[in-house]
Amino acid sequence: MVELLLAVICGLGIGAVLGYVGAGGSMLAVPALIYLFSLNPVQATTASLMVVFVGAASGLLPKFKKQEVLVKEALVIWAIGLTTNLTGAYLLPSIPERLVLTGFALVLITAGLSMLVPTPTASSERKISPISLVAISLVIGALTGLFGIGGGFLAIPILILFYNVAPAKAAGTSLFIITINTLTGFFAHYRHWDEVNWAIPSLMAVTALIVSRIASHHSSKLSPKSLKQAFAIFVFAIATFTLVDTWLIS
Repeated sequence: MVELLLAVICGLGIGAVLGYVGAGGSMLAVPALIYLFSLNPVQATTASLMVVFVGAASGLLPKFKKQEVLVKEALVIWAIGLTTNLTGAYLLPSIPERLVLTGFALVLITAGLSMLVPTPTASSERKISPISLVAISLVIGALTGLFGIGGGFLAIPILILFYNVAPAKAAGTSLFIITINTLTGFFAHYRHWDEVNWAIPSLMAVTALIVSRIASHHSSKLSPKSLKQAFAIFVFAIATFTLVDTWLIS
């Protein structure tokens, strides 16, 4: 019963982050699965991909209805990133656990810093240059394959800061990228499906599905700045704990 309650609480957090911020679900799911439910990094990454896919897909639907998704750009990012996504998934089991956790912590710190960058004043939206699109795609694909991260934390600030995409549309596009990336990553991790007890991840996913839909529908009513600051503080704390546990305790 304790584990089931923890799974529901984790699902609430994952769904809320995906719905309100448009990114960050994996950054809660992976450490929760490792430290609360004793999965190893490979198992946690595999399970996280399923949980975050369900939550992101649910939060995406209201964004589609409001036409707050750059579909073409998201599909291009997904397609180009397939190479690094699949490569990362293939290489993950051969990478030492300590290096995986350290890399994950560094990604968390980067994500937190990206959320603290001020949103620029409104101006006309610009198209993403081909070189930038390829670079973003390859990095996001690698993050998904190695760490089970959909890459929304990278897509949102880039879309807002460099291409003047409205925050709501950036969040919607991020959710679409996360949805298709995590689905692809989940199938790329098929070798590890039978290593995971799916009861806990499934409960987390169902909870995230419900909460993400509600949060996404009401996200425009809350301050994006406050949400991002709270998210940044939280991921900094998770990153610190992960590094301390990996290098000083384990």
